[in-house]
Amino acid sequence: MITDQHMTTASGLPSPGAIIDRANHLVQTLATPSLVQLVLRLALAVPFWRSGLLKWGGFLKLNDTAVTLFSDEFMLHLPGGPYHFPAPTVMAFLSGCGEIMFPILLVLGLGTRFAALGLLFMTVIVELTVPDGWPIHLTWAAMALALMAYGPGHISLDHLVCRARSHGR
Repeated sequence: MITDQHMTTASGLPSPGAIIDRANHLVQTLATPSLVQLVLRLALAVPFWRSGLLKWGGFLKLNDTAVTLFSDEFMLHLPGGPYHFPAPTVMAFLSGCGEIMFPILLVLGLGTRFAALGLLFMTVIVELTVPDGWPIHLTWAAMALALMAYGPGHISLDHLVCRARSHGR
């Protein structure tokens, strides 16, 4: 805290330090950690969910476009490459499953750290596939790492499960 928060200037107005302290307190009140963690979960879930929806033609049935992308279009940009994806149908299926399941888990706040780890891994694969997209991929990685480090927050099923488990002891 700023030490002169209750001091006023000669004109009777609050000191600049007091104004800054009040403004900081207002910002902290608006951006509670649990709200920030909820927004992070939603922001990370949306792009993967939208991409996942495009891969499916029915329940556990990939559409032809998803398989074609992994067979013909997508390439891994590794040293000495680019290389085609191994087992493109399997890769498309795994990608589609992850892009649906991990966002659902994030939105619910269930297994959040593991869902974020899964999306971090997928982000690395996406970066190796589309290296020019690094600015957005870096953002996804930062959100995933923040969720892995700080968890889902109080607005989550993970929090409810932990509370129920601690009360059951």
